[in-house]
Amino acid sequence: QVQLAESGGGLVQAGDSLKLSCTNSGLPFGPYVKAWFRQRPGKEREFVAGISSDSRFTDYTDSVRGRFTISRDNAKDAMYLQMNNLKPDDTAVYHCRAGWTLSRNFRDYDYWGLGTQVTVSS
Repeated sequence: QVQLAESGGGLVQAGDSLKLSCTNSGLPFGPYVKAWFRQRPGKEREFVAGISSDSRFTDYTDSVRGRFTISRDNAKDAMYLQMNNLKPDDTAVYHCRAGWTLSRNFRDYDYWGLGTQVTVSS
């Protein structure tokens, strides 16, 4: 179900930074784990990063570890993805998901947003 909303995407140059936000849009109250996924042109949807409901646990795909940081502010019902040193290969539609299990499989999440486009030029 579409009950999250992403923002913060845009067109940047390689090496630049962007911060994506994911806010609740009618999401029922609950201790959700949340994650970012992306779909690059011509490729399957892939896991980027995930965070537990209390922020104690995070997970990153290898290609973004050390460059991207996932965080959340439960008081604001928001989750973020700070993306540094962006590369052209990071170009994708990024969307957030919420669920009950911190998983790298997008099917394990019950709620999602429509996504925000990130384009990185070389």
